Amino acid sequence: MKTTEPTLFLEIEQAIKKLNPQTISEERKAVLQPLINFIQSKVSNQQEIRINFICTHNSRRSHLSQVWAQTLAYHFNIKNVFCYSGGTESTALFPMVVETLQNSGFQVATISNNENPIYSIKFSGNEHPIIGFSKKLDDDFNPTSGFAAIMTCDSANEACPFVPGAEKRIPITFEDPKAFDNTPHQAEKYKERSLQIATEIFYVFSQINS
Repeated sequence: MKTTEPTLFLEIEQAIKKLNPQTISEERKAVLQPLINFIQSKVSNQQEIRINFICTHNSRRSHLSQVWAQTLAYHFNIKNVFCYSGGTESTALFPMVVETLQNSGFQVATISNNENPIYSIKFSGNEHPIIGFSKKLDDDFNPTSGFAAIMTCDSANEACPFVPGAEKRIPITFEDPKAFDNTPHQAEKYKERSLQIATEIFYVFSQINS
């Protein structure tokens, strides 16, 4: 039950209202269930919830997942949720991901502009921004124990059969929008992937009894 009304930016709130979890197949819900179980266990035991979304380059899917998960935990007023992202290697947050988030209503500011830019990503006027940049999964910015490692791409899932410090390792993979880079369908496909991730994470948090 909500005790206070979260204050997301209006455009993000409107985007969330359009999400339709009924489009998620039963097969896909089964893939999401272990994450639901992990979060519910932590909520029931009044423990902090740490979720690290992992992909090969920490440049696209893992960041979209991190941002939407932090935002939707806030939307559902589930406390003590801390979302992270990392890769098997470090590259850079892809600019189209930044643009896709901005188009959904997130306020993104560049903190440091170099080969691996650092971004401030805000979903609410009064909440801490998400700090977005590409990093390895064991970066000092990420948790070292007690977290769920969510493998968002097949290659990272195969490359990391064991994630040090992870309490749970859960494969929830998404197709890579990178396949449409530098094509006329690029923006459309990044939006499509972002909405899929948002819809599925919405479903996950909607199942939590707090």
